[in-house]
Amino acid sequence: MKVFKEEQRFTQTWLIVLLAVSIIVLIAIIVKEYLEVNTKMTTNEFVLTITGIFLSVAFIFFFKLKTRIDEKGIHYQFFPFHFSLKTILWREIKSAKVRTYDPIGEYGGWGLKGGAFWNSGKGKCINISGDIGIQLELKNDKKILIGTQKENEAKQVIETYKNRILND
Repeated sequence: MKVFKEEQRFTQTWLIVLLAVSIIVLIAIIVKEYLEVNTKMTTNEFVLTITGIFLSVAFIFFFKLKTRIDEKGIHYQFFPFHFSLKTILWREIKSAKVRTYDPIGEYGGWGLKGGAFWNSGKGKCINISGDIGIQLELKNDKKILIGTQKENEAKQVIETYKNRILND
């Protein structure tokens, strides 16, 4: 029995730099406003604003994509949107393959993309980074793409369970 496991987080350097620059600019503006002689900002408002900025930016680092492929099917969880693993059984899958895709062009970026506003024919996309994904077409004609950084491992495990798709 082969099992594929992967866990991803938003840890890209470009994202961290962008967030850091954004925080620095925002805090500089707020500190400048707070230190002005005739400011209307109270100390409580200042502290709450700075805390809110840090918590908002830190929230992105709580996001986590877990993927598991085993004899039952393909499981995924995109925390904090999913509190438990979502399971797609092999018998529900019409086809499964690992493919290269264009995150911005096909789905409008990274994260949890439902396809309602951006290229709805592509289906749902759950990704953190990169341009490799596990493309699933379900028997109910829904499509789901789950991002992966482990292309070869995902291909090998999907190949192992291909017969479950064909036989069910």
